[in-house]
Amino acid sequence: MTQGHVRGRAPVARVLKDSRPRAAAPAQSACQPACLVAYGLGRGWVIFSGTPGAPARLGRARGERTWQRKRPILWRPPRGVPCPYKKESVCISSGNKIWTLKFSQDIAHKTPLVLLHGFGGGVGLWALNFGDLCENRPVYALDLLGFGRSSRPPFGSDAVEAEDQFVDTIEEWRCALSLDAVILLGHNLGGFLAAAYSLKYPSRVKHLILVEPWGFPERPDNADQDRPIPVWIKALGAVLTPFNPLAGLRIAGPFGLSLVQRLRPDFKRKYASMFEDDTVTEYIYHCNVQTPSGETAFRNMTIPYGWAKRPMLLRIGKMDPDIPISVIYGARSCIDGNSGHTIQSLRPHSYVKTIAILGAGHYVYADQPEEFNQKVKEICDSVD
Repeated sequence: MTQGHVRGRAPVARVLKDSRPRAAAPAQSACQPACLVAYGLGRGWVIFSGTPGAPARLGRARGERTWQRKRPILWRPPRGVPCPYKKESVCISSGNKIWTLKFSQDIAHKTPLVLLHGFGGGVGLWALNFGDLCENRPVYALDLLGFGRSSRPPFGSDAVEAEDQFVDTIEEWRCALSLDAVILLGHNLGGFLAAAYSLKYPSRVKHLILVEPWGFPERPDNADQDRPIPVWIKALGAVLTPFNPLAGLRIAGPFGLSLVQRLRPDFKRKYASMFEDDTVTEYIYHCNVQTPSGETAFRNMTIPYGWAKRPMLLRIGKMDPDIPISVIYGARSCIDGNSGHTIQSLRPHSYVKTIAILGAGHYVYADQPEEFNQKVKEICDSVD
């Protein structure tokens, strides 16, 4: 475990140095990146032995194949986050580890805020939020099991089993850090898992913040009729069903990075105030080119086309009525923002508030970080 205090550009160069996980499980030892340390961001290359472009079996699920890289990326230190932090791989059961960032731990009298990222992401995507959110309370960000720099073990093929594995590892992580109760914030898949955790461990959640949550509505019976899907898309979906959602990224091999940059140039724009280069798209690429452990679990939790097998709206009415819920949406998001109002109707005697942030899409915390941070801080201040 290391500690640092980032103030300005120079110190960041010191703390964002390469470091391989020291105790990787045998099945994943060949797949761990050599970077993504402090924020999970930084130099952005996976450094392996061998020649660039040589094939390697990094993702063995469903016959996927990716490539090794050797040449280092030119790196420029980002603007620092003005708050104390620690970084640590938190040990849980079965030899697994959860990569964790800790901010402002010296503010012990405040309820900690815990951040759960979405599908295909990691702790690095909160880089625009850490500075503001940790001003007056401890903040923890973790890579979910199977994602980012956390361990990538096999998950159960059943949706219930996979969900429980995610939720129980979050609880193990909380116990390992001796946190009593937390404010739990989740984006996308993280929002779904935050709600599932709150259902199972209600005494540990003081406030649940759902940011653009995935998996809440039930797939309508007439979904295909309301939005006709071309035959070729249905055929392609049938062919790709046995594969993980991001299998194409790994199959693309050495072209995978440029594929991410071409398909998602918006990520570079979102983080332009902190990174002038392609650091963020490189981070996303390296998070998802490894063994698709959490990705496989997500696939096992879904039905075509991206709907949850176990929709959260069918269960959230059973949540402890004393847990307040805030739902944050981007006003320009393609995600249906009605879940917050539905949650309110299912919990008529509990606190539920829906907040729309203008000018923001699905990645609301990066599209409008200042307003997002302010809204989250207001929610946290209502707790203590």
